[in-house]
Amino acid sequence: MATAKKAAKKPAAKKPTAKKSAAVKKPAAKKAAAKKAPAKKAAPKKAAKKPATKRKPNAAFMKAMTPSSTLASVVGSSPLPRTEVTKKIWDYIKKNKLQDSVNKRLINADEKLKQVFGGKKQVSMFEMTKLVSNHLK
Repeated sequence: MATAKKAAKKPAAKKPTAKKSAAVKKPAAKKAAAKKAPAKKAAPKKAAKKPATKRKPNAAFMKAMTPSSTLASVVGSSPLPRTEVTKKIWDYIKKNKLQDSVNKRLINADEKLKQVFGGKKQVSMFEMTKLVSNHLK
């Protein structure tokens, strides 16, 4: 009789283990579903904040300015907006391969650019825009 009781206890012990594993899986699925729901709610809030209008350019950047004689040797003598002056300087730098090979943020000046940069041999791209603005009227 004692063996019959032991045999009866073993299958009974296995059944609750199987139920526990099934019970563990169900809450995990609920947690995953709960995580997805707030993400769906957050997306419409972001879309509501941004209007679908096109960005307007700043009028100060679009005003045509006359380059000095030293800057005119690089970009030309006709009046240009600041944005176009910067583009033409970058075209000149890339055409003559004046960008530093190790640190791409640095510009190695040739004779024309050295005059624009105030005699400096090498300037950063951020300093370049400051030095160029001195040559625009």
